[in-house]
Amino acid sequence: MFVSLNVMEIYLIRHTAPDIDKGICYGQSDIDVKETFLAEAAIIQTYLPKNIGTVYSSPLKRCKKLAEHLFAGHAIQLHNNLKEINCGQWEMKAWDSIPREEIDTWMNDLVRVAIPNGESYEDLYQRVKHTFIDIQKKVTPAIIVAHGGVLRSILSYLTDIPLEDSFKIFTLHYGCVIKVTSVNGSLRHEVLSNIPQEKETHKPSYL
Repeated sequence: MFVSLNVMEIYLIRHTAPDIDKGICYGQSDIDVKETFLAEAAIIQTYLPKNIGTVYSSPLKRCKKLAEHLFAGHAIQLHNNLKEINCGQWEMKAWDSIPREEIDTWMNDLVRVAIPNGESYEDLYQRVKHTFIDIQKKVTPAIIVAHGGVLRSILSYLTDIPLEDSFKIFTLHYGCVIKVTSVNGSLRHEVLSNIPQEKETHKPSYL
């Protein structure tokens, strides 16, 4: 007896290493990529499907450049909701130069407390979740090229893992590739590539 399966495939890709000094806070700043871009992109390429439905990308350069390189000839749908967390007045400041009282207030509840003039992780999660749900309904295999916070939000949604636990559970290196599948509504994810890069610094040196 033939059983028809409704199969969805979405590939999540984190951008390659950004060209920025360690210890700088950045989220939606439009940073370029390092000179290792082509080598990193070549590794990502080996894990991608031959047939692609739609490519979605954050409009920030570090994602857009990768999407256009990997999927030359495809129309890239740029989506503001796939941008990294908005770091507000901390953007492009050295972490160690940000007033400690501001850092402490945020670190005590970074899921719900927004960065001054920016977002909380809950804000990021909500906009990413709704965008991912919309992408799920469309043609697949689909590609999403985005940021660590965006991919972590998607995985938290898929697994029902609380955001506050997601930072320890989902270690996502630059250039990682994750395949999300849904067979008749049953969602699962598989890490295809997640090669450790240089250590990232997303907090002050005293923490």
